[in-house]
Amino acid sequence: MTAAASPTKRTLSTADERREAVLEAGMQVFGERGFLGTPTMEVAKAAGISQAYLFRLFPTKTELILAVIERSNQRIYAAFAEAAAVAKAEGRDPGEAMGESYSSLLADRRLLLTQIHQHAAAAAIPEVAEASRRMFARLYELVERETGADPERLQQFFAHGMLMNVMAAIGAQDDDGPWAQTLRVC
Repeated sequence: MTAAASPTKRTLSTADERREAVLEAGMQVFGERGFLGTPTMEVAKAAGISQAYLFRLFPTKTELILAVIERSNQRIYAAFAEAAAVAKAEGRDPGEAMGESYSSLLADRRLLLTQIHQHAAAAAIPEVAEASRRMFARLYELVERETGADPERLQQFFAHGMLMNVMAAIGAQDDDGPWAQTLRVC
């Protein structure tokens, strides 16, 4: 006599867990092909859900894009806030610490590519442009508050960050040419 196999209890994911999986998949898939060139079916497939369920979580592709952009920018904001707090506690320059934290974030290609595609998509999708301005303003306010920097120094900080994006995107970290050495930032 054989023992009957006990049924395996299947656990269902909550909508929040599925939403999280979609955002993670979205960062990966959109990072590879951009917001405009990526069908939502690819994001759904990467998240392990149907496209119909994806649209229950995010009713439009634009809402999904905005959520991925929000996720990416929130990671930057959190990293800057943490770096500034630690630097202040240690008596270090919070601006320098925030710059270092951004350098570390750029090692995540998904974050880098999400940022680059965000800026490109802003030219074609008004909602992305508006969200980008709002998120950039929030980050600016954080850096201004934590550093006390004047407008010129704040401009330099953000210009430096944009240069870091470009240099990381084109893989200039390994180029020994004088142009790369001059433009490469830590």
